[in-house]
Formats: sequence, C-alpha cells, structure tokens
Amino acid sequence: MQTEAILLGTGTSQGIPVIACNCPVCRSADERDKRLRASLLIKVGNKNFVIDAGPDFRQQMLRENVTTLRAILITHEHADHIFGLDDIRSYNWIQKRPMDIYAEPRVHKALTRIYDYVFSDVKYPGIPRMQLHTINENPFFIDGIKFIPVRCLHNKLPVLGFRVGNISYITDTNFIPDDELKKLYGTRFLIINALQIKKHISHYNLEEALAVIGKVKPEQAWLTHLSHTFGKHADIETKLPPNVKIAYDGLRLVAE
Repeated sequence: MQTEAILLGTGTSQGIPVIACNCPVCRSADERDKRLRASLLIKVGNKNFVIDAGPDFRQQMLRENVTTLRAILITHEHADHIFGLDDIRSYNWIQKRPMDIYAEPRVHKALTRIYDYVFSDVKYPGIPRMQLHTINENPFFIDGIKFIPVRCLHNKLPVLGFRVGNISYITDTNFIPDDELKKLYGTRFLIINALQIKKHISHYNLEEALAVIGKVKPEQAWLTHLSHTFGKHADIETKLPPNVKIAYDGLRLVAE
C-alpha cells in the first residue's frame, strides 16, 4: 500500500529561527532553514496519522490543510512533542469523537498530569477529548494499517520511533539497540535525527546518524530535528553522501 510522509517540522525543541538569536542560520533567507518543531504526517489511503504534536501543531495542520486526523502517535513526553494536543479540539468537533492517542504508559501518565483538565471527573465545556491507547515495542494496527514501534534511547529516556510500510521515522535518539535496529532494515526511506556536528548527550550528531544510515542502508535517508548550530541547509548538504539529504519543513516522500 502506498504511504506518503510529510515533514511537518524538522527543527529541534526551540525551532529555527531561535528567539533572540542573530546567528547566520537564524537570519538565513533560505526557507529551508526555517524549521518548526519536529513532527511527521503519515498518509495511508484516506487516513491521516501524525507522529508527535508539539507547540506548532496548529500551524502545521493549517499549512497542510489536514481536515481529518485518524490518530496521533507520541514518541515521548517532552514538551516539543506533546504541547500542541490542546488543538485537537477542532478534530473532536468535526469528527464527533475523541482523538485516539497511541503512547507508552509513562507518556500516558505525563499526559494526564499536563492535561489534567481533559481527564478530570468534572469536564469543562469545549475541552479536548482524548482516548489513550497503550503501545510498546510490539507492532500494532489501526484500521488494518501496521505500525512498527522501534525502541530507542534519548540519553536514558526510552522513546519510540516508528516504521509504517517503507518509511521509518526516528527522532530524539542517540542509541538504538541492535535488535531494534533490525526493524529498520529494508526500509526505503529513513528519516533520522541529527542535531548538530558536535557530539550531544541525547541526540545523534551527524557522524552517529551517518553510521546508523550505513547499517540500515535505506534507498534514501533524510536528516531531521536539526539545531541552528548545525549550519545552513545548503552548506550541510554539500558534505553528505549521495543517499543522505537534509529534510525541510513541507518535504513530501511517497513509498510503495
């Protein structure tokens, strides 16, 4: 089945440009250097799925004209991946149902704390409605569509990446166990985080991301979750192997 992926955002937790920063990347006129917080839209048939709903979720949904949304998958509970969930209210109203949220139990706990008004016994009119679904490293199905979670580590925090068909998405990661890495073998497109050139405590840097790409051997790899310290889009791409490119907001990938 044909799977389409749209990069909703390709920036790190602060986005690019960064508030009050006057570095060359933040002042760049290249639209590819303007990055919202990392998120991915997956389209399979007439079904839309989003991986992570950060603070730019509303802007991203409007930009891509996403009028229906089947479910949201959460990689982990950090603010830049969940702080847009209040804006599912429009989908609740249009679709006449709670939004299905797929995440690990630890993430459920964070969501019920941060969005306590959603899960309160006394419901304020107009609040978002969420239906939490528990996932782990095992594959699961939504409407017959298979999602394969990939266990990763974000420093010491367990997080999930996802493979859908021949598109794989790994963000906020600096380690993937070998058994989990095998889930990515054979993927056509690999979208993977590469925060910067220098080594980082909780994200792959460029060298580490390229090493993972070398093991997985996708037809094409795209680097995402970029920091402004990495450099300008045009400059980085000149240093990459032919099968590796820099992702940018709005990039569309289609895989059979």
